[in-house]
Amino acid sequence: MRYHATSEGNVPFTAEEEAQRDAEEAAWSAGVNDRKAAEVRAERSAKLAATDWTQAADTPQAIKDKYAPHRQALRDVPAQSGFPNTVVWPVQP
Repeated sequence: MRYHATSEGNVPFTAEEEAQRDAEEAAWSAGVNDRKAAEVRAERSAKLAATDWTQAADTPQAIKDKYAPHRQALRDVPAQSGFPNTVVWPVQP
């Protein structure tokens, strides 16, 4: 049973308040994977941004070629079988 803390002590939730809180907790639990996926995608975006310099117009082609597979592997992270709970990050060259 849940309670409201008041200056006169704890007041139990009504049945409607219990049902509403149960629904809120269920919705929060249902969104766990979505929140985790967003966190992983944010990390992936940061890793891609850290290698953006490798694709600049004045970057030698050899460096572009060296980083291209790594950057593609980062873009492919959401396609991994364990995503978003198990992610294998590609090693930066």
